[in-house]
Amino acid sequence: MIVVIGSDNTGVRLKDLLIKHLKQQDYEVVDATREQELDFVDATLAVTQALKQHKDALAIAIDAYGVGSFITATKIPGIIAAEVSDERSAYMTRAHNNCQLITLGSEIVGDTLTINIVEAFLTAGYDGGRHQIRVDMLKQMC
Repeated sequence: MIVVIGSDNTGVRLKDLLIKHLKQQDYEVVDATREQELDFVDATLAVTQALKQHKDALAIAIDAYGVGSFITATKIPGIIAAEVSDERSAYMTRAHNNCQLITLGSEIVGDTLTINIVEAFLTAGYDGGRHQIRVDMLKQMC
């Protein structure tokens, strides 16, 4: 599976930690903000652009609180995003909303929690079924 990841300046340390972890877990990682100093808007735009280039990929955007990246990602047509700070929300947004991108706050979640959140998100499958109606509604809004 391809995982697209990116961060603004405040999220670089957490992004680097995740990249190392994901590669150890044999994920193919695309760093959309490598060697760039970006604000959360530009970083999230880079992540969503890379996500759209990789069919069936999932993505992670990191800023200080996760909110700015979330707001930015939800402005992009076709992107379903969620700001998460716990494992259950990460799992459920993938399972019920077919979420493609999660946002994390580097000043909200610690290292271990971050890894657990990302693992929950990446290992969850989309349940489909009754949830597809809402996913279709979300996609039509764009």
